[in-house]
Amino acid sequence: MVTRALEKHIRISPKKLRPIARLLKEKKVDEALYMLVNTNKKGASLLKKAIDSALSNAKRIPQKKFTEENLYISKVVVNEGPTLKRFRAMSMGRAGMIRKRTSHVLIELDALKRK
Repeated sequence: MVTRALEKHIRISPKKLRPIARLLKEKKVDEALYMLVNTNKKGASLLKKAIDSALSNAKRIPQKKFTEENLYISKVVVNEGPTLKRFRAMSMGRAGMIRKRTSHVLIELDALKRK
């Protein structure tokens, strides 16, 4: 049973978020949370929030008894969200565009396969 969480309009560039998300793929949830707490990047706290949301969604399913020990991150997708466009004064009376990029993050958790 797959549970998912979708965080939208996160105010960080997807380019900065993807390397951190790559670390989490196919990791157990408790191991991934430990990695994020000890990663010194802004995106780590934002991804931790998304994983906490997916974990909370998993615990709300009444038929299954999901815990952090038997869940792993099966899918992490970081897509580009809408870009906020701002302008800044440049030399010779010009206006330079500043793009403030946003991200959408999809995290899917799945139960470990029993052997």
